[in-house]
Amino acid sequence: MAVEGASPSTPARPGDVATHRRSQSRARPRLDLMSAFAVPGILLALFIAVPLAALVYRAASSGDLLDALSKPIVRDALRLSATTSLITLVIAVGVGTPLAYVLARSSFPGKRLLDTLIDLPIVLPPVVAGVALLMAFGRRGVFGDELRATGIELAFTTKAVILAQVFVSAPFYIRAAKAGFQSIDQTLEQMAYTLGASRWRTFVQVTLPLAFPAVLGGIVLCWARALSEFGATMMFAGNFRGRTQTMPLAIMTAMESDLFAALSISVILLAVTFLILLLLRAYTGDGVRA
Repeated sequence: MAVEGASPSTPARPGDVATHRRSQSRARPRLDLMSAFAVPGILLALFIAVPLAALVYRAASSGDLLDALSKPIVRDALRLSATTSLITLVIAVGVGTPLAYVLARSSFPGKRLLDTLIDLPIVLPPVVAGVALLMAFGRRGVFGDELRATGIELAFTTKAVILAQVFVSAPFYIRAAKAGFQSIDQTLEQMAYTLGASRWRTFVQVTLPLAFPAVLGGIVLCWARALSEFGATMMFAGNFRGRTQTMPLAIMTAMESDLFAALSISVILLAVTFLILLLLRAYTGDGVRA
């Protein structure tokens, strides 16, 4: 009996035959395992893809998507969502980057509690977040009288939309940025210090560029979460067109009277978020490795 790949004139040694059989026995279970695991993966992918494809198909068959942009409800919601989500992103990055760095690089009393507190909005129902913001900053909230005395009105205004978006989306950025800072080899920063670079210059020129892929991922997650925010905005800011009616709220309103407008806004949100995620994966190299 000859092992495949051996010369016909060379008799197979018992050890070679045993090794060949063991390698074949290991390959078969692995192939079977991969095949078995592929089934639920395909089913889940279909479960996600089919409704999204149905949404695009129904919107495309209902009318011209470009015509929907001329509808006041769509135009106002697009403008408001773009403005508030970008402001939210600036606030989240400006405040969240220092906090993420502190959580990644230092140890202090209460750090675990602070870490848990920052994670809380990620798992907290958005409606609860909206009620909490209303109880704190609403007209009858804990700080309502103080805010009213200084002439500041937050609840049911555009500012309330931004506050609601920051509350629910900033933790996504902080988590990602923190992971990026933790992944950096600190000896590289120490080398920069020995070369005379200040701590601030080292952070800007060494730390931040090394953590940038994770930071960029956090930016995308934060922005997408702010763009899709619904529950907290509804409770704290209300649903007033041109003032607090973001795209998700406009979808809910349009479903009652203008299905095509609701479908158009949904497709726009789907296209924008899909494109951003695709570009992010291309930048980080995930698409190449896949």
